[in-house]
Amino acid sequence: MTHILAADPTVADFGKDPLWITIIKAVMLFLFLMLSTLFGVWYERKLISWMQNRRGPNRAGKFGLLQTVADGIKMGLKEDLFPRTVDKVLYLLAPVLMVVPAFLAFSIVPFAPMVNLFGVQTPLQLVDLPVAVLFMLAMGAVSVYGVVLAGWSSRSPYALLGGLRSAAQVVSYEIAMGLSFVAVFLFAGTLSTSEIVKAQEHTWFAVLLIPSFLVYVVCMFGEAARIPFDLPEGEGELVGGFQTEYSSSLKFALIMMGEYLHTFTATGIAVTLFLGGWRAPLPMDWTWAHTGWVPVLWFFIKFVLVFSFIVWVRASLPRVRYDQLMSLGWKVLIPVNLAWILLVAAVRNIMVNEGNKTIGIVLGVVIVIGALAIWMRFDTVNQRRKEAQKAQVDAEFAELSDEPTAGGFPVPPLDLPHYHGVQHKEIPSGTN
Repeated sequence: MTHILAADPTVADFGKDPLWITIIKAVMLFLFLMLSTLFGVWYERKLISWMQNRRGPNRAGKFGLLQTVADGIKMGLKEDLFPRTVDKVLYLLAPVLMVVPAFLAFSIVPFAPMVNLFGVQTPLQLVDLPVAVLFMLAMGAVSVYGVVLAGWSSRSPYALLGGLRSAAQVVSYEIAMGLSFVAVFLFAGTLSTSEIVKAQEHTWFAVLLIPSFLVYVVCMFGEAARIPFDLPEGEGELVGGFQTEYSSSLKFALIMMGEYLHTFTATGIAVTLFLGGWRAPLPMDWTWAHTGWVPVLWFFIKFVLVFSFIVWVRASLPRVRYDQLMSLGWKVLIPVNLAWILLVAAVRNIMVNEGNKTIGIVLGVVIVIGALAIWMRFDTVNQRRKEAQKAQVDAEFAELSDEPTAGGFPVPPLDLPHYHGVQHKEIPSGTN
């Protein structure tokens, strides 16, 4: 049996709903994200506790299900404090800027094809645009302003450093993430999310364009500032990063909600662009599995699995250094993306224009050889640099060992008697 293609919505199917249907879909999306935040926090705590062989939340409600609700009530009722030197307007505005764009970015995610909602045939998606993916990228970039303003308005050195880290991080990883979408656009022929899902009818782009998918997975952690890339709030270095001056009040709750919504948006985009969206797993080529409200189940299963992967990475990997983070973004992800886009463009040219097959094959081979040559060149240069740095460190260590006061810092000599097991002579009692 084959799919009912008429059930697959396109951009032309949007903008025709009555106003009350649009309001209902907006409320449904809001409730989904709010409930996802509540249960997402609980699920993350439970999954990590299971991985670390401990119980996790188990006091508030059955299985600790009400723990997140209790935390939200506690933060909402706590005294709202303002540090003396903060810029109050921006200090209040920053958490809002983190939450609102995350809600807007999720509005372009399709949950199912055409469904019957209170007697009206409508796509189960709030809105779609010819440039829907660009809208998502724009909302992700705007939410970073909340982090930067939270750090700057706090008038704290640690908060400011966290905000600046976030700004630099989003510049590098926003570019790499945008480039990882280009191959999807080339094969789908559109930037509309509903039509990108339709283009994955036979093969998911996670399989067809696996390098783009892997690059996006790395950028997803950098964009959402999740471990191992949560440098803007690294408590081991910056106390609490950009949120250092936010007490456990409603503002802090909004910041936490914004971070989780940002993670959910990245998860929804991964499902939509690379994992077939609401489509059933590939072997299930049945009509009933792709019509009505059944596709919501497939979307939700993929959504939970991707979020579980994010939690698993958090429980498994340590935080990287900031120079390693930036080096990965600028020196690895962006060059790999550019070479991969050229190769995909050549292959796409072969598929579309059969007459230029020879030219496309030659171009693809040249691109692959050039990319390998560039990678080997950079790898050789990096290896030489590391060897030179190691030699310099060894020389400095030897110099410090020979000079007890090298560099102005006292270094104890290595020939003291007690270093060789010789006991100090005891001082007779009664002497000063």
